[in-house]
This record gives sequence, C-alpha cells and structure tokens, in this order.
Amino acid sequence: MKSIMNRRDFLKFAGTGMATMIAPKSLSTSLAAAGARQPNLLFIYIDDMGWGDLGFMHNTFYETPNIDSLARQGVVFTSAYANAPNCAPSRACLMSGQYGPRHGVYTVGSSERGKANLRKLISIKSKVTLDPGIVTIAESLKAAGYTCGHFGKWHLGKSATTDPAAQGFDDVLVTDRADRKAKTDAHHTKQITDRAMAFMENARSKPFFCYVTHNTIHTPIVEAPKLVAKYEQKPGVKGPGKHPVVAAMVETLDKNVGRLLAKLDDLKIADNTVVFFFSDNGGVLGYSSMGPLRGCKGTLYEGGIRVPLAVRWPAAVKAGQTCDVPVMGIDFYPTMLEMASAAKPSGQILDGQSIVALLKGANKLERKAIFWHFPSYLQGNYGFPGVWRTTPAGALRSGDWKLIEYFEDGTLELYNLKDDIGERNNLAKKIPEKTAQLHRLLLQWRKHLNAPVPTKLNPKYNPTAKPNKQT
Repeated sequence: MKSIMNRRDFLKFAGTGMATMIAPKSLSTSLAAAGARQPNLLFIYIDDMGWGDLGFMHNTFYETPNIDSLARQGVVFTSAYANAPNCAPSRACLMSGQYGPRHGVYTVGSSERGKANLRKLISIKSKVTLDPGIVTIAESLKAAGYTCGHFGKWHLGKSATTDPAAQGFDDVLVTDRADRKAKTDAHHTKQITDRAMAFMENARSKPFFCYVTHNTIHTPIVEAPKLVAKYEQKPGVKGPGKHPVVAAMVETLDKNVGRLLAKLDDLKIADNTVVFFFSDNGGVLGYSSMGPLRGCKGTLYEGGIRVPLAVRWPAAVKAGQTCDVPVMGIDFYPTMLEMASAAKPSGQILDGQSIVALLKGANKLERKAIFWHFPSYLQGNYGFPGVWRTTPAGALRSGDWKLIEYFEDGTLELYNLKDDIGERNNLAKKIPEKTAQLHRLLLQWRKHLNAPVPTKLNPKYNPTAKPNKQT
C-alpha cells in the first residue's frame, strides 16, 4: 500500500508495471459481508479526460477537490487504460466486456478518416452500434436483481433495439454534445447529475447500477464566462493542463461529482456503494495534460490510452492505496459481476479480469498482456503535429514492455515503460529478441480473436497529388 505521493515518486512508480501495495492486514469487512446486500455501483465515466487533468494526478492548475477526495478514499490506479484511443470503441468494450474484434466497433463513425489520397490502405469498416445480441453489463446486473440507470453519453446506437433502454437500463437520459449557445450547463453536466441523483434516491430500496457518462470535457470547449475568468487570472503559462476554459469545465464536473457523492451520504448508502471514476480515452492535444506521456486522444501511445482511474468502496476496500498493475476498461464487467455476486452471461466470452483482488491488496493479475486493435485512420486535429494521429495499428502491454505495430508498412516500436514512460526511445532494433517475442504474442492474440487487419491497397492513394477532401 502507498499513500498519494509527490509527482517525482509518482512518475517513477507509474512506470514500473508492478504494484507495490501491501495487502492490508484486515479490511473492515469481507466481500461476502460488505453490507446486508449486494453493493450499489456508481460508475462515473468522463469524456476525453487526460491522464494529468486532475489534482490527484498532480495537476496543480485545475481544481478538483471532490474527485481528489474520492481518490484518497479508495484506490488510485496509475496504469489504467482505456480500451481504445477514442470514445465509441472504448464504450462498446466496457459495456460488452470484450475486445474490439469481438463486437466490431473500432472507431467513431467512419474508419476512413482524413484525406483519401493519403490513406495507403483500405481500413476495416467499423460498426457504429453495439450488437443487440451482446449481453451488456447492465443486462447481467439486472438479471442479478439490480435496477440500472444510464445518464449522459451513450454513443452505441439510437434505435429501439440499440439504445440504453434496449440494452438493460431501466431509467435513461441520453444527452447530445454541448450546446455552444447555452448560457448555462452547456455540456448538460448538471442535468445529467440531477437525473442520476434522482435515480439513486428512487432506486435505493434495492441494489442499483448508476452509469453516469458526462459529455464534458469533450469539445466544444465552452463554459460559463465568469468561471473561465477565474482561471484566466491565475498565474502561470497557459497551455495543456492549464487551459482556462477546460479548467472551468473540469471545476464544473468536479462540483457535480461532489453532488453525487454527497447524495450517497445523504441516503446513508455511501459505505456499500462502489464508486468508479474513469475516462474513455486520453485528452485532446492542446487542451488536456498527458505529460510526461507521449501522444493524445487518437493515438496508441500512452497519452491516448492511459487514463485516470480511482475506485472507492468504504465497506470493503482500505483507503489511501495506489496500484500500478495494468488494468483496462474490459476489466470492469467481470469486476462488477464479482462485486454483485452475479452470473456471467451464458455463451458470451468476457476478455477482462476482475480487479477486486487488486482492490484488496493483490499485486498482480494472471495474464500475459493487454491488447489494442485499431484498424482505422484518424486524422490530425487540434494542433496535432502531423497528418495522422494514427494510421491502422495494434499494440500490447506486457509487464514493463509496450509494443506497437503499424499495419501500413509493418513498422514495430518497442518501449520499456519503467525506464521510458514517455516512449521516446524505440528499442525495437536494439532488442530484437524481445521485439520478436512480443510481436508473436500480438499475432497470436489477433489470430485467436480473428481480428481483421487491413492489407488491401487503397486505389486512391497518391501522397504527391493535390490533397482532396476528407471523408
């Protein structure tokens, strides 16, 4: 076990790939006796929050006292990963408990992003909805006696068979992106929180799953002018992690997270409610802070996929812990099943592993690696220095090691995250044995999941031609 630490120690710790927690000598209660009934589950899912956008992740410009308090009261995971570098596939993986090749949601909208003449390969087509035949975590929890509510961004389908109400949720509010012209609550942060609070009050007579998926801090970057002015007057260079409008958005988010936590206290159910705080992918370059990580939203470098995660469960988990065992969004499905004593869905493979043991003090999970598969193009934007944030690629993390493979030309990149958390020193050619070993593991994983890799050349590819429109 470690308490929240200073930034230098934190960065050293966050690259190790191993936890240094000591299992607590005793918990206030065992999982089996963590209350008179199954625990409530409150999952707070943030849109585009970077690894360094919060006080507990050592941002001193943004003000997040409520989220920081939540982190101190539970376990902070310093090597927590989104399932993908953008939102729709991350959310599909979380809801299904499966890697992308099983459900086919690889990116947001079209996989043919960017200028057509610059795409060397024909990318793999991505689904835009989660297959109704997949049993979501909400459906599994509902079968175990839970009332389920969804409030905020869904991004996995709008039809009568693919919206949240068709995927296991009893109470639903789906919000669109921010309203640039709104004078208050442009990102629906208060509206989402109000509905979630009402749901928890109405559903408290039996266990509930409250899925709160805030639209903020996704673009458009807009917030109340008075609050923005507060941060414009703060000293210090403005830039990533010090953006006045984003700072105001983060403060609004923090206040509403505080309202959710206060509601649990008012209802006297905080002790037996597990609170998860997580982000769907890394932050947007120029707005969010990912430093010292490389990359941003839309890349398979750490800045695009490593995100903040804190979990609090007062009745069963000792406060003030940090853990650096790599965990991933697919792990939440089996985690919540274990917490709820719920059955796995029959005939549906779950790719993740429960992290309950880590919450109780364990220092490892029994798996060789975690994986990403992104057979799509993402154009550069928001000041990204290049044509592409990523071309079609795959990646894995195994212990301290990270391997990235780019499908256009087979380029491999190898990094030791313990020594090089910023992924500056590509060791692929310097350590060919390790590169080959991890590449074999990645190939085996893709074969096992029948993951499609783009190989067909794009007939429109002509990098020297006059740039044509984006598709």
